[in-house]
Amino acid sequence: MNAPSSSETSQRRPHARGVDMKVLGVYLNDHLAGATAGALRAGGLARTTRGSALGRAVGPVAAEIAQDRSALLGIMRGLGIPVRRYKVCAGWAGEKLARLKSNGRLIRRSPLSTMLELEALRLGVEGKTAGWQTLRRLSAVDQRLDPAQLDELLERAGRQQKTLEDWRIREAEAVLHTVRQASGD
Repeated sequence: MNAPSSSETSQRRPHARGVDMKVLGVYLNDHLAGATAGALRAGGLARTTRGSALGRAVGPVAAEIAQDRSALLGIMRGLGIPVRRYKVCAGWAGEKLARLKSNGRLIRRSPLSTMLELEALRLGVEGKTAGWQTLRRLSAVDQRLDPAQLDELLERAGRQQKTLEDWRIREAEAVLHTVRQASGD
């Protein structure tokens, strides 16, 4: 078995503050792919529901999700972690492909679409929250991470989760109640 080269050793060696920057780079690029998909999904839902009560609730959340993606890019820049464009493209493509799923309707938007989009966004924000929590813990050993910024991002993610969950429940009740009435049960 060959010994690792000096460049491989330096890439795998934990950062001076105890953080394995190569692993962190993979982790943050995966989150960036998710943030890309989430920002597209949130923006699409905000446009689709514009003018409604849901649109007024989701519009600001969509703007914050886009800001959170920008914050992640800034954090990555501050840590010297390069953006892996193929992962960003994968997040973009994944979100576009998810729109092609069958929803029981060919021409019109299914009543399930909004409910499922809210569920997907809720799960995405939950994943983002986990990422912010991980970075917040790392801020204790890496001074390049700003604990105050991460606390603010965590607080905002909590508000986003609450808004999305409240509307997800409303949509589920409305859609499933309509289905139950239509079937005569």
